[in-house]
Amino acid sequence: MTTDERKNAARTGQVTWSQLIAYGTGGVIPIALFNIAGQLIALLGNISLGLSAVWLGAILLIPRLWDAFSDPIIGHLSDNTRTRWGRRRPYIAAGGIFVAVSFVCMWWVPREGSGFAGSDAAHQWLQLGFILSSVVVFYTACTLFEIPHGALGMEMANDYHERTRLFSSKAFFGNLFAMGTPFLIKLASLETFKGTGDLVDGMRYVSLLVAGVLLPLSLWWFFALREPMFASVRRQKKTSFWQEMRVTLSNKTFLSLVAIIFTLAMGFNFVSLFNQYTIIFYLYGGDEYGAADLLAWNGLLWGVTGVLAAFPLNWLGKKFGKKTTLIIAILLMGSAQLAKIICYSPEYPYLVFIPTVLLSAGMFMFFTLAASMVGDICDEDELKTGTRTEGSYYAVFWWYIKMGSAFAGLVMGALVTFTDFDEQQNRIANELRSAIAAIEEEASNSSESTPPRLVDQQLVSRQFKQLDASLNELEAQWRGDHGELESNMSPKTDQHLAQLLKHLDAFRQQSARSLSGIEETGYAAELIKREAQAMLSASLALKAQAPGTLRWMQIVEITIPLALGVFSIMLAFRYPLTEERCYEIKASLEKMHQERRAKDNQAD
Repeated sequence: MTTDERKNAARTGQVTWSQLIAYGTGGVIPIALFNIAGQLIALLGNISLGLSAVWLGAILLIPRLWDAFSDPIIGHLSDNTRTRWGRRRPYIAAGGIFVAVSFVCMWWVPREGSGFAGSDAAHQWLQLGFILSSVVVFYTACTLFEIPHGALGMEMANDYHERTRLFSSKAFFGNLFAMGTPFLIKLASLETFKGTGDLVDGMRYVSLLVAGVLLPLSLWWFFALREPMFASVRRQKKTSFWQEMRVTLSNKTFLSLVAIIFTLAMGFNFVSLFNQYTIIFYLYGGDEYGAADLLAWNGLLWGVTGVLAAFPLNWLGKKFGKKTTLIIAILLMGSAQLAKIICYSPEYPYLVFIPTVLLSAGMFMFFTLAASMVGDICDEDELKTGTRTEGSYYAVFWWYIKMGSAFAGLVMGALVTFTDFDEQQNRIANELRSAIAAIEEEASNSSESTPPRLVDQQLVSRQFKQLDASLNELEAQWRGDHGELESNMSPKTDQHLAQLLKHLDAFRQQSARSLSGIEETGYAAELIKREAQAMLSASLALKAQAPGTLRWMQIVEITIPLALGVFSIMLAFRYPLTEERCYEIKASLEKMHQERRAKDNQAD
């Protein structure tokens, strides 16, 4: 039988557009809401509630450990459920509703003065405990939806290329919704939603809007989606949890794919953090506000590229097959790393758009193809074992992706320390700049009010005292930790510290002159604004990290993902499941299903 004959024998028809759209929009939960929750909880918890960023980061890692238990359990339950509505759809409906409700509950964090705790410290621990509990519940709800939803995608499309098309649709809609994250923050900042409160208050009511969209979507997915394989597995014998795990984790083809996925998920999650460090501290000299526009446009470009990459992915998959296209995706990601050698230029900072486009397209193709390839492995497994356990395979696959990301997060802290990044210097310099910004804001508010009001002299004096305290803390740190007596310091580090101390002395003199001039002129608002702006500009020099630190950050960001990418390509070349083999499996499965149906008809 020729390859074309095998393809024709295995192909049973394309996924209809209605099914493609219904399934694809389900990407809003695992891709959009899943990431939105992680980003906004950490951001708003730190900004609006004043909670520790370190503790918030730790809280967001804990659900990954819980996933090690919940993912395989949900996958096993989904595989062994038999209802009149199928195996997957009841979980999809329940999971979607559960996600909508838990997403709303996350934002109802007890506020100050709510009477739940006495001291401020006790109240903050109460808030952290509430966030931890609600995040674990929310991510469990996402698992309840996503594992059966991913497994259903492997059943809905039983053709090699249609499966890629189906998962591309899911990634397309998921990334499309994910691009709306900044707009959620914008809505939360509107008085309509936050009233007289802050962003967390606004998110309480924005989350109700999100739930109002998600609830009818969950019902639509339940009624619109079909389970074409359920008829053939209705009488399939149920298996034990440990039996399923043993079969899944002993599948050499699956383990080969997991090794590729875990390596890339770990390697390229280093990029996101170090990329921001490089942009802020190398391209913009530590100026977060100056880098804000580039970071915003860079994020938007990432999302748009991810959405558009669905179209070349399907063409490449049909032209070259999944294995070769997977290698092309890894090469795109590797070329993005190499491009950074040239595109990281303080003179032309917007060149970073080039590696962003390459990396976003490569990662979209890679992870979409990987999910599709798990479906092919499930076909091979059914041919060997006679049972379909997509839920267990997808659960283990998804858990390894999340563990790769979590492991990268743990290692990142050590790598930042390895580069000798001085976070204390950055923290103190930010406090100094915050004091200057408060002075400028007070002067602006007083001059722009109707009628103009007098500047709060006590506030301005208090902020100048804060400036002096921050300067003293910086000087004590530099002279205490890196004084001339420490012989192990390199000449470049000594030179860098000497330059920082020179900038600090110059800034202290400028601050003293500014305060003297402000006092002599009677705290004139316009003069205060000019002096504050000049001090903000001068203070930027105090945030400068050592040249060696910046160089090592770039080396770490570029080389570690690149090295792991090379290792992944080596593993990909050894991946055994080719397109031709997949069509042979499909033809054999179709024959096996026909024999099974004939046997069932005789039994009835």
